[in-house]
Amino acid sequence: MPTALQLAEGNPILEDAVRRSRQLLNRRAMVGAAASAMPIPGLDWAVDAALLSRLVPAINAQFGLTPQQLDALPAHKREQVQKALAMVGSVLVGKFITRDLVLRMAQRVGMRFTSKQAAKYVPFAGQAVAAVMGYTALRYLGEEHIKDCVRVAKEAQLLLPAPEPAPPPRKRRPKAAAVDG
Repeated sequence: MPTALQLAEGNPILEDAVRRSRQLLNRRAMVGAAASAMPIPGLDWAVDAALLSRLVPAINAQFGLTPQQLDALPAHKREQVQKALAMVGSVLVGKFITRDLVLRMAQRVGMRFTSKQAAKYVPFAGQAVAAVMGYTALRYLGEEHIKDCVRVAKEAQLLLPAPEPAPPPRKRRPKAAAVDG
C-alpha cells in the first residue's frame, strides 16, 4: 500500500502538505501515547477523541479541504471535489468534525483501543504497551486521513493553500532578581 508521499507522486506542493500534516500528526500522537500510559479509566479515549477532533480539521486545512475553504471555491471546482470525495469514500474530508465522525474513525481501529485499555493495567510493561498502541492507532488513523486528502486533492485538481507562516518565537521574560531582605 503506498504512503501519502508516494501518492503525491512528486508534486512538491502536495508533498509539502503531507509533511506539514505528518508533523501535526506526530505531535498529537505523542500526546495520545502519554495519555494512554496513564492508568486512569477512560482518559485515553477522551484524549484520543479530543486529539482526533482537532487533528482532522487541521489536516484538512493543509489540503484546502475544510468546509470554509471548499465554500470559497467556484461551483465547478466544488463539484469536482464532491466527485473526488465520492470516489475516495472518505467521511472526514471536507466535513465538520462531530463526535459521531470521530467514533466512526475510532471503530476502524477498535481492537487496538480495546487491547490498549486492557494492557495499561499491567504495571510498567503494560503501560508502555498501551502507550505504543495509542501512538500507533492515532498514527494509523491520521496517515489514512492524509492519504484520503491527497487522493481528493489530486482527483479534484485542487490548488492547495499556501502554508501558514510559523508564529514568531515568544520572547522570554527575564526573571526578576531575588532581593535579600
